[in-house]
Amino acid sequence: MGKINCSDDMLFEKTISSKTVFEGRVFDVEIKDITTPEGNKSTREIVKHPGGACVLPVDDDGNCYLVKQFRSPFEEVMIEAPAGKLEKGEDPLHCVSREITEETGLTAGTIECVGAIAATPGYCSEVITLYIGTGLGYMGGNPDPNEYIATVKMPLADALKMAENGEIRDAKTVVLLYKAARRLGI
Repeated sequence: MGKINCSDDMLFEKTISSKTVFEGRVFDVEIKDITTPEGNKSTREIVKHPGGACVLPVDDDGNCYLVKQFRSPFEEVMIEAPAGKLEKGEDPLHCVSREITEETGLTAGTIECVGAIAATPGYCSEVITLYIGTGLGYMGGNPDPNEYIATVKMPLADALKMAENGEIRDAKTVVLLYKAARRLGI
């Protein structure tokens, strides 16, 4: 692999001004006037998101627990790892500890952080922290009001195949499945 002859300083944009044009329940939208590295003026539309956390519960037999949920932007049911939006100032570990139980009814004796991803860095500030949950127990689910989900249990190897063939398309889930498979030697 060749060396890239460009310092990061040569890529930075300078923000001239910014204005919040929408404040919502889940995210805000900001318009930024910027100057490019070459000195040209341009505009950026940014979705300001508080972040999220996602967990892949994996049992002692190598099964993972995913959820099926209708996703309005795509008008379809998608398969995803349990996840949630961070509340203001919330620790991502606290978020996944809550979401694993709400969405699957499971608890995890061990929840290990395996990194974080920038979900869509071209226009959104959302960072999702990823976890693997093991040492599972069952205590019963309690989804949020107006959240309709179904839990799906399957071998992690099968879920990985579903990600590879496009049946699982949710980015955070695909990344987490690959990280878990590598970490667990699958």
